[in-house]
Amino acid sequence: MRNFAPLRRVTGGALDGSPWTPYLFIAPVVLFLLATLGGPLLQEFYISFTDTTLMQPNQGTFVGLANYTFILSNPDFHYVIWITAVYTLGSVVFGVGMGLGTALLMNYNFRGRSVVRALITIPWAAPSVAVALIFSWMFNAQYGIFTYIQNSLGLSSGSENWLDSTTYALPAVLIATVWQIFPFSAVVILAALQGVPNEVKEAAVVDGADRYNIFKVVTWPTIAPTIGLISLFSTIWSLRRFDLIWVLTGGGPLGATNTLVTELYREGFVYRSLGTAAAIGMIGLAIASLITLFYYAASQRAQARR
Repeated sequence: MRNFAPLRRVTGGALDGSPWTPYLFIAPVVLFLLATLGGPLLQEFYISFTDTTLMQPNQGTFVGLANYTFILSNPDFHYVIWITAVYTLGSVVFGVGMGLGTALLMNYNFRGRSVVRALITIPWAAPSVAVALIFSWMFNAQYGIFTYIQNSLGLSSGSENWLDSTTYALPAVLIATVWQIFPFSAVVILAALQGVPNEVKEAAVVDGADRYNIFKVVTWPTIAPTIGLISLFSTIWSLRRFDLIWVLTGGGPLGATNTLVTELYREGFVYRSLGTAAAIGMIGLAIASLITLFYYAASQRAQARR
């Protein structure tokens, strides 16, 4: 059998065991992102301090923090932050929760499991615009299935388009969002479930543990890091989701589904204020960065406890 011990001498020990090795491997990706996104991001950062209009994008006037002061002191923007938080929290909790439940079901052996695993990815693969159009028909006041169920259960008198209601618009958008995004969580969590050692589960069964305790003691510690990472991705994706919300409601009615991204689009391309739109974009970036830092700190503490 070939001896690979001399490999360290071949590499000279420059990479083997070096703390800089992970950074060396991710350096090409970081350089690519800086080359493609660094310039536009810096330009957006500069524009956020100017009074720039869509009709004259190269003739902005420097106004300092005026855009940020106007946004952060506006009660309407506070409502946008609230709607964004509710939408993001609902998308992550229900999307990842449904993904976890689906993954646990698909992890069992049953006839046609491979077919079900393939079909479950259809919502994730469907274009967001197509999903929005389908759900807009389903929420229709005259022939929509959701209105029919609501009336059948006696929850509403008469017909009302969910997407035109300030009460039901946000839940309707959340239903469409969760339906589209939960398959991704399910597939990734299912892959994590495949990594749970069967020997440990079998030993727990021999010791008399029930399914709940097996999941709590054996399965959950293994898949928890994956669920945390999926939750982080889902949070960032929800913060910047635009097409599904815009096609369904356009941020309405009366701002009931108006998130940071739809407000950014409205400021930039409806009101033609690129400076205000850039400031909203930078606020969104700051929120996403803070959430990422919080996740990193939480994951570091979790690893320290192990």
